[in-house]
Amino acid sequence: MLDEKTPDQIIDIAMAERDKGRAASVIPLVRKAIEANPDHLRLWHILGLLYRALQDSAAAIDAFEHAARLAPNDPKIAHALARLAMEGGLPATARYDRARTLAPSDGEVVIGRAAAQLAQGQIDQAIIDLESVVQGSPNWYQGLSSLAEFRWMAGQRDRYTEGFERALKQHSGDAALWLALINQMIRVNQFREAGEVIARARQRVGNLRELDFYEATVASEIGDDERAEQLFDMLQPYTQIGISVRAMRHLLRTGRPDKAAALGEALTGHSQAKEMWPYLGLAWRIINDPRWNWLERDDRLVQTYDISGRLDFDRLARFLRTLHVAKADMAGQSVRGGTQTDGPLFSRIESEIRSLRQCLTEVMADHMRKLAPADPDHPVLRHEPGIVGFAGSWSVRLEGAGRHTNHIHPQGWYSSALYIALPDAEAIGDAPAGWLKLGEPPEELGLDLEPYRLIEPKVGTLALFPSIMWHGTVPFNRGERLTVAFDVAEPV
Repeated sequence: MLDEKTPDQIIDIAMAERDKGRAASVIPLVRKAIEANPDHLRLWHILGLLYRALQDSAAAIDAFEHAARLAPNDPKIAHALARLAMEGGLPATARYDRARTLAPSDGEVVIGRAAAQLAQGQIDQAIIDLESVVQGSPNWYQGLSSLAEFRWMAGQRDRYTEGFERALKQHSGDAALWLALINQMIRVNQFREAGEVIARARQRVGNLRELDFYEATVASEIGDDERAEQLFDMLQPYTQIGISVRAMRHLLRTGRPDKAAALGEALTGHSQAKEMWPYLGLAWRIINDPRWNWLERDDRLVQTYDISGRLDFDRLARFLRTLHVAKADMAGQSVRGGTQTDGPLFSRIESEIRSLRQCLTEVMADHMRKLAPADPDHPVLRHEPGIVGFAGSWSVRLEGAGRHTNHIHPQGWYSSALYIALPDAEAIGDAPAGWLKLGEPPEELGLDLEPYRLIEPKVGTLALFPSIMWHGTVPFNRGERLTVAFDVAEPV
């Protein structure tokens, strides 16, 4: 019986349930254990983790503050409190300073502090502070990558890889450092520049399989098809799905959708198949395979909901604008001509966000029920209705000619666009300016495929579509296009 479990056994049960997406179900159990053991540090710690899994930052902070009173010098608890404060939308820089005092060599704390500064509109100072640490740790790859991404958000595109280049002057024989730099450049589509770095890397660290993969990717993306072909042949058999996906892109780009389909079909059972399905869909569509309609054209997959009467959208817009503190788009994201908020939006404690999250949870739960009956072979429709959990949430603010490039969300199950504020009809331009488009592949693949659905943006309209479905937006003339987006995790 649960009443007879020890605190350690209850902790094990709680963490197992959290990992299954059922954190809420064990909170009463943990709270009852705390009543019997009010000074049990790990019970308070676990309670905080359960609330964090539910994105209830206020309750998580309260639990960790109890833990901090029991262990005021515990570096993990201090770090957790700093992170939760930042996720909750509270000033967190001072908390990160405290955490760093307790764990001066913890790189996660240093990067978290920079994110806290960004959230408070101090991105330039965040870069200065992060760079001062990175300079003393030239082989700290995560720190170098974070510095590059902060520079990108600050609009310092000409200095994007400056930290890496400085580190390589000291450690030119560090293969992992070269690979981290190349990966960072590919994230922002700097393919030709990455090709030059690959050539330099080969001179310093020799011929590595990883360099062959990156060069194959670069050669394909810049149109050097013969070189790409040679390298992709050398890489066979493909042992990682990332290589397979890049090979599928190359096959689609060079007019061989049948071979791309064959490569993808062999991966449908892979644990990371979500990265592959969008390309398999394109291949099936081009070769008129009826499975494309099964994959993407089921009427249940894409739905819109009018929630304009359930929230105060003017108030929500005013609040969201205060969160757009970056100076440019994020590295590796789809936004062009705008900004995207950092961190999980739905973890914030403000009433505007709590009301928004509750409303969207209810709508998503209703949407799940409409997807029945389940299809066990379909990558999206195979799930029965379950607990609504968010795998990510953010706001995007586009201005004049801003847009989203065509992309997917491989970490999600369902994705979304909720329109918060829009330009007037004259400013936005003639339809379909500013509309959401579904099914159009990335333009760099050179495929002559039109979007198979366009959704008109209206304040209060929520569009839901599978995360593996290609989606982007049509540019508009001028004004502000403010949205909230989120990814829903696969239901348990």
